Amino acid sequence: MPPKKRRARAAIRRPKARPVARRKRDWYRSGYDSGFETGTRLGCESFGSLFEGTSIIIPTYNQLAYLKSCIESIVDRTDLPYEIIVVDNGSTDGTAAFLQSLSGQIRYRILDSNRGFAGATNTGLMMAKGQTLLLLNNDTIVTDHWLDNLLTCLNSDPRIGMVGPVTNYISGSQQIEVPYANVEEMPEFAREFNRVDSAKWHLTDRLTGFCLLFRRELLERTGYLDEGYAIGNFEDDDYNVRVRLQGRMLVIARDTFIHHFGSVSIKALGSELEAVNRNNSSFFSEKWGNPHELIEQANALLRRDAQARAAAAPPGEPDSPDPSSPPLPSESAFFPQGVAVRGVREQIYWVESGQRRPVVGALSFPCARLSQVDLLRWPIGEPIGAQEAELRWRGLHAGDGIGPMNGSAISPDGQLYMVEQGVKRRLATRAAAEFWGLQYRVHLTPTAEEWGALPEGLPIIAPARVSANL
Repeated sequence: MPPKKRRARAAIRRPKARPVARRKRDWYRSGYDSGFETGTRLGCESFGSLFEGTSIIIPTYNQLAYLKSCIESIVDRTDLPYEIIVVDNGSTDGTAAFLQSLSGQIRYRILDSNRGFAGATNTGLMMAKGQTLLLLNNDTIVTDHWLDNLLTCLNSDPRIGMVGPVTNYISGSQQIEVPYANVEEMPEFAREFNRVDSAKWHLTDRLTGFCLLFRRELLERTGYLDEGYAIGNFEDDDYNVRVRLQGRMLVIARDTFIHHFGSVSIKALGSELEAVNRNNSSFFSEKWGNPHELIEQANALLRRDAQARAAAAPPGEPDSPDPSSPPLPSESAFFPQGVAVRGVREQIYWVESGQRRPVVGALSFPCARLSQVDLLRWPIGEPIGAQEAELRWRGLHAGDGIGPMNGSAISPDGQLYMVEQGVKRRLATRAAAEFWGLQYRVHLTPTAEEWGALPEGLPIIAPARVSANL
C-alpha cells in the first residue's frame, strides 16, 4: 500500500469511548445536582408550612445506643402524626453517621460543637413543623398511648401551658415507684398503666425537661429556652417560671408513664458536673431572684386587670371577661417599653406603646438583642429618627406620655423599679435592668405620696439568650 494511503487511513480513527465508571459518575452527579436543586426549591416553597401533628425534638450527645432505642420506641409505639427531629451536639461516637444513614426517615441537624441542651433544643424548635411540640431526652423509652394521653391532657384546657408524664427516674414529683426489675419488663407495666384518667392530672409548680409537651402557640408567646444555662440543667426550671408568669398552668399527667434511664449525657461530664450545676444555679438566681414571689405578684395583677375589665363591661354582656380566667399575655408583656432592640439583623427598633419603630440613624445608648420570636411579637410602626429616640430615652420628650415621670426609681422598701407612662413596674433583678440597659435611664426621686399614687404594672424580666443562627 502506498505510504500516503496508510497515513490517511491512520488519521481516520473513532474517538475513544469514555470509561463506563466515568460515565456513571457523571450520571450520578447530574442526578444528584438535579435532586438537590429540586429539594431546595420545594423546601423554600414549603418553608413555614405546618402540619397537624407533633414535632418530637431530641437533643443528643455521645449516647448513640440510647438514641437508637429512643427512636425505635417512638416508631413502634406512636400512632398519631409526628415527626422526629434529632439535634446532635457534635458527638464523637458515630451519631452523625447513624443519622445520615437513616435516609430521610427523620430530620436532623449536626452541630459543630456542644451547644448544650438549650442550644440543641432551640435548633430543633426552629426546625419544627408540628402544631404541638415535644422535648424528649435521648435516654428515654416511650410506651403505648404515651402521646395520645399527653395530648388529651394538654387539650383539655387552653390555660394549660405544658404537660409532662411520670417516670421511674427523675428529680421532683414526677418520679414514681415501679414494679419492674429490668427494662424488658417495662412495656407490659406501661401498657396497663397508660389509661386516660383526668382524675390523675395534677397541677404542679415544676415540670422537668426530660419530656415536655406544649402547643406551638406557647413557643410563639414564650420564646426559646435560655442558652445562658451552659451544657444542661436549670433551663427547664427557667422555662417553667416564664410559662407560669403568664398565668399558664403546668400539669403532671399521672396517667402516662415513660421509661427514663436517667440523665446519661449530663452524668457523662463526671467531675465537671458540679461546676456546671453551680454556674447554672448562680445564673438562675441572678436572673430571677425569688421567682415564686414574682409569679404570685404577676398572677395577682392579671386577676386584678381581669376583674377591672369585667366590672367595666356593660351589664348582661355575653362576652364579659371572666375574672377567674384572665386573658393570658405573652412574655413581651414582661419586657420594658422605651428601649432599643434588635434581632438577628442589624436593624435597630425603638419599642414604645406596644410597637417597634425602625430607628433611622445611629444610637449612643444600649440596644438589647432578642430572638426573632421575641422581636416579632411587636407590630411594626412608623420609623423614628435616632435623635428623637435619644430624647425619649433620656426622658426629655414631653409628648405621647414620655416625659419626666419615665425612668428608674427605688421603692421605699429598696426594690428597683421602672416608671413607664405613670405605671411603676418592678424589675425582677438587677440582671434584668442590666440586660435592657435600664440602669442608664434617668433616675426618678418621687415623693412617698407620688409613689403611692402610681399603679402597679407587670414586673420586668430579662429575656432568654438565644444564638442568632439556626
